[in-house]
Amino acid sequence: MEYTKKQMTIIEAAEKLFAEKGFEGASVRDIAHEANTNVSMISYYFGSKEKLMEAVFDRRMEGSRAQLEALYYDQSLTTFQKIYALIDAYVGKLTSQPYFNKIWMREQVESQSCVIADKIEGVRERNFAVINRIVKDGQELGEFKHEIDCSLMMALLIGTTNQVLNNAKHYRRKHDLEKMSDDDFRTHLKETLTSYLKTVFKALLTYEA
Repeated sequence: MEYTKKQMTIIEAAEKLFAEKGFEGASVRDIAHEANTNVSMISYYFGSKEKLMEAVFDRRMEGSRAQLEALYYDQSLTTFQKIYALIDAYVGKLTSQPYFNKIWMREQVESQSCVIADKIEGVRERNFAVINRIVKDGQELGEFKHEIDCSLMMALLIGTTNQVLNNAKHYRRKHDLEKMSDDDFRTHLKETLTSYLKTVFKALLTYEA
C-alpha cells in the first residue's frame, strides 16, 4: 500500500511511541502531538489505534515477500551466498530499524491483536520456507549436510539477533564502545553479528571442520 507524506509522518510517530511506551501506553493524542497533527486526522486516515499499529507493520513488511522470492530465484548466487544474503537482510533490517525492532520483539511475546500475531507468523513462515528451500537445494547439490534442522537454524538466527539487539547497551559497555557514535555502533554491531552468524551457519551446513 502507498501512503501519503502525511500518513507516513503519522506512521513514523506511532512507531516511535509504540516502541518507547508500548501499544497501551501510547495514546492517539500522544501520537498526534508527535506527528504535529490532530486526533481527528489520525482517525480519518487509520480509523483506530489498532489499525495504525497494523499500518506500522505493513509499512515495514512491505516488499519482504518479494525480496525473499527474488533472493531464492537469483541464479547468480550460490546456495551459500543465498544463506549469507538472508542473514545480511535479516540482521540489517533489524539493526537499521531500532524502533520497529522493539515493537517486533514485544509483539512476538505479548501481542493481543490476532491481526498482528498473524502478520508475525506469516513472516516466520515465509522466512522458514525460503531457508528450507535453499537448504534442500544445497543438499541436492551435495554442498550441505543432510542432517539439518531448519527450524532450529531459524531459531538460532532469530534468537541470537534478538538477544544481541535487546542487550546492545550491555554489549557496548562490555566492549568499551560507548564513545562510538550510535550510527557507527549500529554498523559495528551489524557487521560483527552477521559475521558470527555466517561462521556458525557454515559450520552447521557443511562438512568443513
